[in-house]
Amino acid sequence: MEVDGTQSMTTQALLQVRHLHKSFGSQMAVNNVSFDVGAGELLAVIGPNGAGKSTTFNLVNGQLLPDSGSVSLNGRSLIGRKPHALWRQGVSRTFQMAEVFRSMTVIENVQMAMLSAQGLQFSPWRRTRQHRADAAQTLLEKVGLGDMSQRISDTLAYGDIKRLELAMALVNQPRLLLMDEPTAGMSPTERHALMGLVQFLAKERDVAVMFTEHSMDMVFSFATRILVMAQGRILVEGTPQEVQNNPLAQSVYLGRGKTLEGETV
Repeated sequence: MEVDGTQSMTTQALLQVRHLHKSFGSQMAVNNVSFDVGAGELLAVIGPNGAGKSTTFNLVNGQLLPDSGSVSLNGRSLIGRKPHALWRQGVSRTFQMAEVFRSMTVIENVQMAMLSAQGLQFSPWRRTRQHRADAAQTLLEKVGLGDMSQRISDTLAYGDIKRLELAMALVNQPRLLLMDEPTAGMSPTERHALMGLVQFLAKERDVAVMFTEHSMDMVFSFATRILVMAQGRILVEGTPQEVQNNPLAQSVYLGRGKTLEGETV
């Protein structure tokens, strides 16, 4: 559906974003943006370059402070909280370029994330290899890496690196998972496998997922709802079918040479 300043709100929302504004000098990057994300839902934020989607994403994940507006998870504000505080509040994120400790084994990466979740720091004297090994192995099995737990991370295929990053993001049992271009650099097969896993885990664990993504194939295959942004505003919001059939979305973004494979034609 088209949006005229009042976005539809999801019932029983975990993430609530209300009237966000953000300017950089005289440029209004985000203008009165409001939306919800519910448990088990995958919300995709798309739009042309300069639409404000990256700024909106960074306002939600705490990298930027809004000029006005609110961001809350389960009724608790996320604004102004440092990364470790957001982590403990149930916010996890993955990055466009996967961030793992490549010299460590797969299971040690998960154990390191577990130490961080408990407010502990790694030291050469800490018995990291014994720290919650069973729980770490269970997480690896959940993302399909159970038989690779003892491999050095640098030897993994890129798709498996992204799965490892997802396992690390699940350590704190998040209520909100933020994913910035999760399938960047992956083959079509790896993309579908990863997003299918995210979709399954979101429903199984009642996690709200918000993601940015350039591959329209991934967006329309896996998103529950889509926000199309332009000039700092939410232009269209709806299900994949509603957005795909919306003339305004077509003219502003989907019709600009974008195929469902995310390629320019």
